[in-house]
Amino acid sequence: MTALKSGDIETFLRKPDRAFSIFLLYGPDAGLAHERCRSLIEKLIDDPTDPFQLIRIDGDQLSADPTRLQDEANTVGLFETKRVIWLRAGTKANQSSFDLLFETPPLCPVVIEAGDLAPRHALRQAVEGSKFAIALPCYSDEGRDLPKLIDEVLGQFKLRADDQARQALISSLGADRLLSRRELEKLALYAYGQDIVTSDDVDAVLSNAAQVTVDMLVDSVFSGEAQLMDPLLERALKEGFDPSFIIGALLRHAFLLLNTQKDLESGRSLSEIEKQSRIFYKRVAAFRRQVSLWSITALQLAITSLGDAQLGTRQNAALADTMLSRICLSLALGARRVAMQAR
Repeated sequence: MTALKSGDIETFLRKPDRAFSIFLLYGPDAGLAHERCRSLIEKLIDDPTDPFQLIRIDGDQLSADPTRLQDEANTVGLFETKRVIWLRAGTKANQSSFDLLFETPPLCPVVIEAGDLAPRHALRQAVEGSKFAIALPCYSDEGRDLPKLIDEVLGQFKLRADDQARQALISSLGADRLLSRRELEKLALYAYGQDIVTSDDVDAVLSNAAQVTVDMLVDSVFSGEAQLMDPLLERALKEGFDPSFIIGALLRHAFLLLNTQKDLESGRSLSEIEKQSRIFYKRVAAFRRQVSLWSITALQLAITSLGDAQLGTRQNAALADTMLSRICLSLALGARRVAMQAR
């Protein structure tokens, strides 16, 4: 069977279809895949903590014992005890280990946890081509999913986030479901005893002070605020950031602004772009100012200059700080000139 659509997965996990005996959970969000594996297994057996009910196999071990997976999947539990195989697909497993599994439906359900598999990956093709297997793709939490996770985790601690805190969380979380859950649990412990989680609580728990310095530096450069740029640049270097890393952050932001300008030309609204790009709520004002200052042509030139500067810092480490300072000042002054002309 082909993969389930993302909107159908949660419904399926609440009541798995017993017509399937092999379940593949894969995708770039490793935390979400792991969490969904646990949720699925809890529906398939009575006690996931019982080692006789839940048999864990590391896929890399199969290279030394290719038939183990099929043997375990076709072993019936004593006294008709329910059994599930949880296979964490590794990088060393021989494909023949998986091929044996798809010859006939296994007697025990097999839950396979994997990474981001390409459409032509042999394991994914085997699952999608089998009548008794089903694939459940796991992609990073989107804006519509994060509010549910926020409410779920905070609700367990009898907390709720106010509107500003919710916006801050949606901007900050989402790359990995498991990491997002852990960050929310950490936030809940910090706010324990309160009724409401505020944006100040979010800042106190989730902010990475060092990364904030780089973000502030990037915003000062593209906003044309040269007077703020110098102390921020000095601080970033003192905090140990490599000049090439900082230029990389500037490059990513330049590409973000360039894509934003192109999206605006195609008719999309700025608020829609901000939401999709997950602009941190404290950076929205600066981002909008930068959009008003930078044209597509100017951004293309900036990207070329930043690329040259990044190459230069890697080729001549002794002059890296100087080259970084020069490109930052050049970009900041360019943005400032546009701002002055607009007055």
